[in-house]
Amino acid sequence: MDRVTRRAFTVAALSTLAAAGDATAARGRPGPVAGTTPRPRPAGGTAHRPAAGGAPDPRPLTGARGGRAVTEMRGMWLATVANHDFPSRTGLSAARQRRELTALLDAAVRHRLNTVILQVRPTADALWPSPHEPWSEYLTGTQGRDPGWDPLGTAVREAHARGLQLHAWFNPYRIALHADPARLAASHPARRHPDWVVRHGGKLYYDPGLPEVRAFVQRAMLDAVERYPVDGVHFDDYFYPYPVAGQSFDDDVSYDRHGGGFPSRAAWRRDNVDRLVRETAAGVRRVRPGTRFGISPFGVWRNASTDPRGSDTRAGVQTYDDLYADTRTWVRKGWIDYVVPQLYWSIGFAAADYATLVDWWARVARGSRTRLYVGEALYKAGDAAQGAAWRNPGELSRHLTLAGARPEVRGHVYFSAGQVASDPAGALARVVADHYRRPAHAPR
Repeated sequence: MDRVTRRAFTVAALSTLAAAGDATAARGRPGPVAGTTPRPRPAGGTAHRPAAGGAPDPRPLTGARGGRAVTEMRGMWLATVANHDFPSRTGLSAARQRRELTALLDAAVRHRLNTVILQVRPTADALWPSPHEPWSEYLTGTQGRDPGWDPLGTAVREAHARGLQLHAWFNPYRIALHADPARLAASHPARRHPDWVVRHGGKLYYDPGLPEVRAFVQRAMLDAVERYPVDGVHFDDYFYPYPVAGQSFDDDVSYDRHGGGFPSRAAWRRDNVDRLVRETAAGVRRVRPGTRFGISPFGVWRNASTDPRGSDTRAGVQTYDDLYADTRTWVRKGWIDYVVPQLYWSIGFAAADYATLVDWWARVARGSRTRLYVGEALYKAGDAAQGAAWRNPGELSRHLTLAGARPEVRGHVYFSAGQVASDPAGALARVVADHYRRPAHAPR
């Protein structure tokens, strides 16, 4: 789990859950997903997903016990950062990379999923021929080198052919998992604009406090939305970076230039992230109407001990205070079409109980236009290091049973595609047997 995927930084976040909490919570899903996560949604969406044999299932979509058609999110994150799920390593031939990608799409179909969230911009780079940023190093091993094929274009086409939706997952501000600008491609925008860059925690980030940065990252991301009929645009939990002990994010210059009129630096930072969210939502609507915009935040907005509106949790990281991401407001005001909080804890976990957090998010989503799906830690299933609850292959199925009693919960997304394909503990097979006996329409 030391590869950085979306949950790699969540590891740090979870490791600070109440000191008395279960140490197993310290391992967040590998950070793509929080750190990695985009998966483009397929165009189309009315076709049934192919059955296990590859042909579309001609039967009407019904629930496990028959009856009217079911519409629910059944998704998986497909992380590319640090080669977490795809490609399995750098330097593979274009044909081998295509085979690996389509095999993961086939795994989604086999497990009766209907949505793939593909990480297409893991580190200020691209899995498509972008005019703004270099090709991702995770394809060839060299940033900027043409891999000889178009992964995003292929993913959209192949997902849709299988009846899957494809959501494109972007990380807005992370530039590199190292702190040396000289290692970036010579044409990289961060090398042309060193004043945009902040070193923090051994990594490079764009400064979210600069309006020119915000405009650039949106332009880079929306290029993919304009080129391809993706079904969704997706952010994970990385906005301002997760805290690093003994370090502060050095945005003094941008704060001095743009922070006037705000009561605190924290309020200014939250406004910067709010602007990114609102502007991206507007850009998606303008460029490709009907494409949905969703975000997968760390599961705790604020603890109730900090804010009475918060959850009855003891998390060491709170998105509002530490990542400057006011996720509750985004849902309540309907700025985003869907939210997928990463609830990577077991039922009954003292510091952050899955049941407590499902109830909290259901209350937040109630009455809003934002649909609620739940992010599930498939990667923890069967891992003895994660604690007794996760050794039970039925833990994830229990999550779906519990969440199913809350009408606000419209589905689940699993981290990540590699575990969907291998299902080493049989936990996803149990979910399919208990809850996914028939296919379901993907939300639109």
